[in-house]
Amino acid sequence: MTKRLQLADIGSALIVLFCLVPFYWMIVSALRHPADQFATTPFPLPVSFQNLAAAFAERNGFGRALLNSLIVAGTTTLLTLAIGITTAYVIARVEFRFKNVVLAIIVATSMFPGVTLLIPLLKLFVGLDWINTYQALVLPSLSFGLPLTVFNLTAFFKQLPSELEDAAQVDGCSQWQAFRAVILPLAMPGVFTSGIITFIAAWNEFIIALSLTNDQKMRTAPVITALFTGQYKFDQPFGTQMAAGVAVTVPLVIGALLFQRRIVDGLTAGALK
Repeated sequence: MTKRLQLADIGSALIVLFCLVPFYWMIVSALRHPADQFATTPFPLPVSFQNLAAAFAERNGFGRALLNSLIVAGTTTLLTLAIGITTAYVIARVEFRFKNVVLAIIVATSMFPGVTLLIPLLKLFVGLDWINTYQALVLPSLSFGLPLTVFNLTAFFKQLPSELEDAAQVDGCSQWQAFRAVILPLAMPGVFTSGIITFIAAWNEFIIALSLTNDQKMRTAPVITALFTGQYKFDQPFGTQMAAGVAVTVPLVIGALLFQRRIVDGLTAGALK
């Protein structure tokens, strides 16, 4: 048993190392002086913040891109939770024909690769004159967040006993009041987990945001980072891109570390009886 635990610890350490080394090298590259960008030393000595300052230069529009990402990810998360919570509750509590088929179709919609949706979305949004708008960035992101939220919360609501709502209604609550005051607070771990995962996915979305925006003021942070140009618009500004990558990634990493217990609880609670 001890040897198995040791092997498991070694395997876990290797996986963590494999995942963290690229992120570590991104931080090191971001803190190097531009003249030392291609140095192979493992530490950026001396430390320089020129790459970070270049990333937030006004001509790059990175600050506005961060705001756009926050608006798109936040709006997507709120809409996903508002629609997904009610949909999951209906599927879990209301008996109707083909309920499992409906749930299967909802989950199946998340299986389509995003790149296959580009041409239909582009044609649709051009016809609606939605290019370079927030709705063109928010609505496609719902195609990932909603199926995940509905699937996760349906399992979560099913494992909550219906007697809780019956008792609340006996005490004078309507069905909506029983859901809002009794069931929803108990389902908050699943709601919280779905919100975090949806926010991260919408924050990192790239291919659709790149295709549906051609105005720099409407582009999101991942798109702006990929389109950074060098001093002469021909060289590749690796240091600036790494600094922007750190600015985009660090908040998500900190949030995931702070709320990792809630995320794990929300993912596993629906499977427990």
